[in-house]
Amino acid sequence: MRIGVNALYLIPGGVGGTEIYLRGLLRALAEVDSVNQYFIFTNRETGADLVPAAANFSIVPQPVHAVSRPKRILWEQTELPRRAKKLQLDVLFNPGFTAPLFCSCPQVTVFHDLQHKRHPEYFRWFDLPFWNFFLYQSVRVSRLLVAISDATASDLMKFYNVPKAKIRVVPLGVDPQFFGLAARRKPERFLLAVSTLHPHKNLDGLLRAYAEFRKTHPEYKLVVCGPHGFFTGPLHELRQSLGLGDSVEFPGWIPREDLHELYAKAWAFFYPSLFEGFGLPILEALAAGVPSACSAIEPLATIAGDAALQFDPRNQNAIVQAMERLVTDEALRLRLSESGPRRASHFSWRATAELTLRALEESQRSA
Repeated sequence: MRIGVNALYLIPGGVGGTEIYLRGLLRALAEVDSVNQYFIFTNRETGADLVPAAANFSIVPQPVHAVSRPKRILWEQTELPRRAKKLQLDVLFNPGFTAPLFCSCPQVTVFHDLQHKRHPEYFRWFDLPFWNFFLYQSVRVSRLLVAISDATASDLMKFYNVPKAKIRVVPLGVDPQFFGLAARRKPERFLLAVSTLHPHKNLDGLLRAYAEFRKTHPEYKLVVCGPHGFFTGPLHELRQSLGLGDSVEFPGWIPREDLHELYAKAWAFFYPSLFEGFGLPILEALAAGVPSACSAIEPLATIAGDAALQFDPRNQNAIVQAMERLVTDEALRLRLSESGPRRASHFSWRATAELTLRALEESQRSA
C-alpha cells in the first residue's frame, strides 16, 4: 500500500500526548512494516526527525504553519487531498482528529477523545464550533475510526451514533526506555505530575490538596511538567494565593531525556484528571516504577489496575490521603514500584503499530 500520514496538526512541544503518540507509532511502524510505503505530510514547525530513517518512509513537507489553525485546516481541506491524489495514495491516515472532507482515497482517522462532547465547558467559545463541525465531518468521511481506548469508542457510539463495526480500539504503548528507569531510580523528595495545563486536568485540585499535605510534609515539593495550556494563568495565580510560590514548579514542555530524569527521581506520581481519552503519563510512571496515584475514572482505572492508588478526583481529602500514603507507607511504595512495570508491560508501541496497520489494511479491503 501507499499510505499517507496527515501530520499537519503537529506542533512540537505544543500538542501534548498526541505528539508522543505519533512519534511512538511511526517508530514502531518502521519496525514492523518494511513493505508498505509511507508518506508523512509535515508542516513548517515539524522537523525531519519525525520520520523514521527507513527506506519505505518519506517526508512530504507542506508550506503551512500549524500554529495558525485556520490556515492549517484550509490546507488540509484543499491542498492535502490534491497531494494525496498526485501520490496515488491507497489510504490516508489522520492521527490527529481531523480529515479532509473530500479525498480520492479511503481514510482512517484517530480519535483520542471526545472531550468537546463530554465537557464542552472546558473549551473556549470560539474553538468549540471548530471541534463540533470538523470532528463530526471526520467521522462521516472516514472508512474506519481508531479509538485509543474503550472509553473513547463508547463515546463515538454514543455521541455520533457510529456503528461498532466502524471502530477499531487501539491502545497506546509505552517507550521501553521507561522500564530501564525503574532499575536506576534514586527518589528525591518531590511529587511529580505530567500534564498539559488545561482545566480538565484538575491541577487546581492537585495544588489545593498539595497545600494541605504540605502543612505536615513541608520538605516535599511539587513539579507539574507539561505544555502551558489554557489554564496556565489561573494555576500560577492559585500557586501564589496558596503560598506555594517556592514549592511548586511549572517547567513547561521539556525534552524527553529531561522528563526521564524526573521520573527516575520522583518520590511519587499523581494524575488527578477529570477526563481522559487514555492517560499516557500514568502508564509511563508505572513503567518507570514510580509509586503512583490516579483518578478513579475510565480509562485510567482500567489502565492502572491495582498498580496505582485510585482516588475520587473531585474529593480533595482523597487526594491528600493518597499523598500521605505514598509518602509514608513503605510497604505500599514497594508493592507499587514492583507492580507498576508489570502492569505497563501489557502496553507496547509495537502492538499499537500492528493494530493500526491492520486497520489501514481493512480500509482497503472494504473499499
